Amino acid sequence: MEQDHEQSQPRRSIHEPIPRHRFEIEGEAFMIVPQDDEEPKTFNHALSGPKASEWIKVMEKEMESIKINQVWDLVALPSGRRSIGNKWVLKIKRKADGSIECYKARLVAKGYTQEEGIDYEDTFSSVVRITSVCLILVIVAHMDLKLYQMDVRTAFLNGELNEKIYMDQPLGFETKG
Repeated sequence: MEQDHEQSQPRRSIHEPIPRHRFEIEGEAFMIVPQDDEEPKTFNHALSGPKASEWIKVMEKEMESIKINQVWDLVALPSGRRSIGNKWVLKIKRKADGSIECYKARLVAKGYTQEEGIDYEDTFSSVVRITSVCLILVIVAHMDLKLYQMDVRTAFLNGELNEKIYMDQPLGFETKG
């Protein structure tokens, strides 16, 4: 009977918790999770660090995805239009033991510089409703089906824009002409 009791107890994580710091300013509470010190904050910081070759490799992979998905056309900026800047977001994905699993690079537009009515009309992001997820899980369980989860790495590149957006060329990947 003792063994049954042990098996019914929830498993506890053996990993050390991530230290979090709680702050309160004017009645607002928020948490801060320490950032990875090895993650470069800028493109130049990435190229001047000891892991420059790793960062270049993942940035080239991101640019290849953009090229394959035909995300943009290289054009001259029309007079009277402003271009939107961009930024490399560089992250290190770690395993549970803290070792490096992979390096990640995403090129993001600085959308906060856009002007409503010129660069965009509507803003929204498609997200799934929790009721839809629950419904799928119920159907899978009821019909004894197998459920697979996947991640589409470049899903955001498949969105369609109605407006013409002009963006600067990415730092480090400028094309002449």
